[in-house]
Amino acid sequence: MRYVIVCVLQNEAGAFNNQMRKDVWDKLKARSSKLPAHFTIKAPFEYDEPITELEEVLETFCQRERAYPFKLEGYGHFGDRVVYMHVDMSKEAKEVHDRLIDELRQVPYIHFSKQDDKDKTFHVTVASKRIQPVYQEVWEYANSKPCHFDCKFDDISIYKWEDNTWVLHKAYNLA
Repeated sequence: MRYVIVCVLQNEAGAFNNQMRKDVWDKLKARSSKLPAHFTIKAPFEYDEPITELEEVLETFCQRERAYPFKLEGYGHFGDRVVYMHVDMSKEAKEVHDRLIDELRQVPYIHFSKQDDKDKTFHVTVASKRIQPVYQEVWEYANSKPCHFDCKFDDISIYKWEDNTWVLHKAYNLA
């Protein structure tokens, strides 16, 4: 089974990103993830046994940690492959994230790469699926929409890949 661990954006920021991704698809046919608005904590990984140990680690972690703010400020890109909303983590939110990575390292089937480790580029994707032919239009469209949101790192959600889409497996809320 394939899983991914994310922080789902709620409220206005999540609605803005979800609508922007829909608009970019409708106008430019540039696709994005099938996940709701989010930043990635752990990139997709495969595991075919029950993920009980991961669930226990996340439950315990969320009982002792609390939510902290971050901001979405403007846009960035990874070459001409990905356009994203820039996540500006507060010092406290980054510290919670880093402690979470340390906890997740204790789960034997969780392994991190440079792209999803502590020093990742935090971002919320706008478009990422074969966008090179329309990259410039996506970039211009995104930058025409002001992006300034106050958010909270307040949830950790596990999604699993089922029937060609991501389905929520379990969500945990930080205190």
